[in-house]
Amino acid sequence: MAVDPHKHCPICGTPIPLSELVCSPDCQKVWDARLNQRKRSQIILYVVIAIFLIIWAVMTFVK
Repeated sequence: MAVDPHKHCPICGTPIPLSELVCSPDCQKVWDARLNQRKRSQIILYVVIAIFLIIWAVMTFVK
């Protein structure tokens, strides 16, 4: 009684083949939205860090 190799949809948990990313177009939309949000958050984080470093450099070297 072996189970065929599979994985689960990261959105809804439905078993899917190993070659698939998500199980349906609805889950694909949610996946894409999460990916876009993650990219946006990373960009914002990098911008905030860059601004902090610029302010730190100005405060340190300009006296």
